[in-house]
Amino acid sequence: MSTPTHEATSEESARAEHLLAEHRAAIDRLDAVLVFALAERFAHTRAVGQLKAQHALPPSDPAREAWQAARLDRLSQDAGLDPAFARQMLEFIIAEVIRQHQQHQKT
Repeated sequence: MSTPTHEATSEESARAEHLLAEHRAAIDRLDAVLVFALAERFAHTRAVGQLKAQHALPPSDPAREAWQAARLDRLSQDAGLDPAFARQMLEFIIAEVIRQHQQHQKT
């Protein structure tokens, strides 16, 4: 009787390993999507920074940032993502964008 249980456990372990590999492959693909999406986003924000520098506009736009935060709250709730985490992520990205815009102002 112990042999069928052992075989079932072995089969379950093999299935679990297969599922784990599938999840990890999906995570790896999504990490690549995130990296390329961020690269595209920063390409656009660099262009915005250059425009702001050319026209002597301030590097930050508090009204736009507030609009983005509210929008991100809605999107994260719709997606089932913790809005606090999404806000932290956006704040981090915006801080980097502002830093880049300030660099454009200096050049």
